[in-house]
Amino acid sequence: MNIVSNILTVDLEDWFVVENLKGNIDQSEWPKLKHRIEENTIALLQIFRQHGVHATFFVLGWVAEHYPHLIGELTYSGHEIACHSYAHHRVDRLDKEKFREDTQRAMEVILKTSGHLPFGYRAPSWSINSRVPWAWEVLADLGFRYDSSVYPIKHDIYGEPDAPRDIYRLGLESGRTLYELPASTIRLAGRNMPIGGGGYLRLSPYWYTSSMIRKQNAKGRPVMVYIHPWEIDVEQPRIDGLTMFQKYRQYGSLSTMARKLHRLLSEFDFVTALDYVNVSTRKPIGFES
Repeated sequence: MNIVSNILTVDLEDWFVVENLKGNIDQSEWPKLKHRIEENTIALLQIFRQHGVHATFFVLGWVAEHYPHLIGELTYSGHEIACHSYAHHRVDRLDKEKFREDTQRAMEVILKTSGHLPFGYRAPSWSINSRVPWAWEVLADLGFRYDSSVYPIKHDIYGEPDAPRDIYRLGLESGRTLYELPASTIRLAGRNMPIGGGGYLRLSPYWYTSSMIRKQNAKGRPVMVYIHPWEIDVEQPRIDGLTMFQKYRQYGSLSTMARKLHRLLSEFDFVTALDYVNVSTRKPIGFES
């Protein structure tokens, strides 16, 4: 029986960046807030080293600019460095040129801090969808070879429920090719249900997550796990003015996330997004046929 390799990814951003807090924290406040990104990322790296795995880090350009040594450490440790925008603006709220400018700015910082340009991109808050098809053209034009920005679910913040659930090839009008790695879902009661990432991983009981991953793997499908460094941080600063639901999304089960991650990495096989694309498409990225 073949072992299915799942995909391990990290959105490298600090706690105050997330969409859940956008109405409470303005970007102009970021420099003045308590930063937790460095110690939380180091803690993640220790977990990954313990289990001998490498991840794809979708790096926020703002983080790379303020913590260049952290990106150097990730690169030195053999992890894939990909792009997560510069300022965490939703793509579906930008125009084409603003999106290009933000992405180019992030790419320049990533090149400076890691030594190479990224092959992969993930939009903030899964915000590339059918309403902004030009975004894929911009990514291809900038040299990206794969994207991981589509979530095939219905959600109050994001989602494209009718999108394909497996990796697929985007044939763009320009004639270029871009591969899309959608967030993982499973079909339950006729609906796409999210598994294995972010709040869905953190807030779900471990038995549910592991059983859903096994179901997908049994069908030969990988599951893409995604986490944020702040999700293992029990000392994450609390802010006032949040609804009960926002608090649950932000602070729920922080104390259990590291344990869940240890169990996942012990029980399942994981590779980077780039390694998965190379194997599944049988066309190593970085080489033109």
